[in-house]
Amino acid sequence: MKIIVAIDSFKGCLTSAEANQAASEGILAKMPDAKVVQMPVSDGGEGFLEAFQSAMGGSIVEVNVKDSLMRTIVAQYLVQGDTAVIEIAKASGLTLLSPEERNPMVATSYGTGQLVVDAVRRGCKHIIVGLGGSATSDCGIGMLRAIIAAFAKDGNWDDVHELDDVRFTIATDVTNPLCGENGAAYVFGPQKFAPQAATHEQILALDARAKRFAEASAKHLGCDFQNTPGAGAAGGLGYAFLQYMNADCRSGIDLLLDTIHFDDLLQDTDLVITGEGSADRQTLMGKLPFGILQRAQRHHVPVMLIAGRIADEQLLLDAGFSRVACINPPNLPLEIALQPATAKENIRHVIAKTVE
Repeated sequence: MKIIVAIDSFKGCLTSAEANQAASEGILAKMPDAKVVQMPVSDGGEGFLEAFQSAMGGSIVEVNVKDSLMRTIVAQYLVQGDTAVIEIAKASGLTLLSPEERNPMVATSYGTGQLVVDAVRRGCKHIIVGLGGSATSDCGIGMLRAIIAAFAKDGNWDDVHELDDVRFTIATDVTNPLCGENGAAYVFGPQKFAPQAATHEQILALDARAKRFAEASAKHLGCDFQNTPGAGAAGGLGYAFLQYMNADCRSGIDLLLDTIHFDDLLQDTDLVITGEGSADRQTLMGKLPFGILQRAQRHHVPVMLIAGRIADEQLLLDAGFSRVACINPPNLPLEIALQPATAKENIRHVIAKTVE
C-alpha cells in the first residue's frame, strides 16, 4: 500500500513533521511493507516555512528584524530562485511574546515589513506570505512603515517603486473582512491580549482604528479592499497586502498542495492520513484537513482524520472522511495529552490500531 501522511501541527505540542513521523511509525509497525510518503503541511500559520522548504527546496535566510514590541530578534524566511516564502509569525508572531506582553493595541508588524524589504533587495520577484499566528492587529501599518523607511526617502508610499515588479501571494484559511463584527478585531483580537480578557472598549478601539485606516487608504489609492475575503487575516495584514501590494489571496493548503503536485501524488495512493490538534465542524470551513479531503475525493482516495480532540464526529464522517479517530484516551488530563512524548505515542498507537 501507498499511504500519504499529511498532518497539521498540533499547536503547542508537535510540529507537522513530528506528527507525520509518529503516524508513519504506527503504519510501519502494522504494515512493514507499506510505502509511506510524509508531507509536512501548513495552511499559512505555524510550520508554513518548513512545509514549503520540504516542497520546493531552497535556503533559509536569517535577518535581524524587530518583533512586535520593536525588540531586535533574528527571523528567517525561505528563498528558492527568485521566490521568497515568508511566515509572518517568524517576525510578528504571538509565540514570540510572553503571555503578559501580549497587547495588540501596541503590537506592530514592522518586522514583517523588514522581511519583505530584505527579500526584495535580494532580487525576489514573487513573495509568498503565510498569514497566521500574528500578535498584531495594526492592519499592516507597521509593515508598510518598514517598507517606506527602506525605500522612500521622503516617507511617502507613492515613492516606493521597488515593489512595482514584485508579485505577492498571501496564504490564509481566513476569509474575514477587515472591519465589523466578522472582522479582525472582533473575531481574532481577543486571543491576542494578555491572559486577562480584552475589554469591549479595546476591541471597539481596534476596529475603529482599522476603519479609519481603510477609509483613508481608499481615498488615497482610489480602491478599497477592506471587505475582500482574507483582509482580516493576521490582524489586518491581509488587508495591507491586498490594498497596497495588489496581492493574490489563496487558500494556504491549496497553494501548498499545488506546489507539491499533490494531485499527481494521489494517482496510485491507497490512503491519506491527515489531522490537526482539534477537529470539529470548523474543520469543514476551509481548514487544512478539509482541503486535503477535497483533493483526495477527486481521485477517490479515502482520507482518515486524527486529532487530539474530536467533536461533531458524524458531521466529519458525512463530509467524507473515511474514519475519524481521537488519539487521546478518555479522561486523559490535558497537561499530559499536550506533552510531546505522550502525543507521539498516542498517534503511533491509534494509527497502528486502525490502519488497514
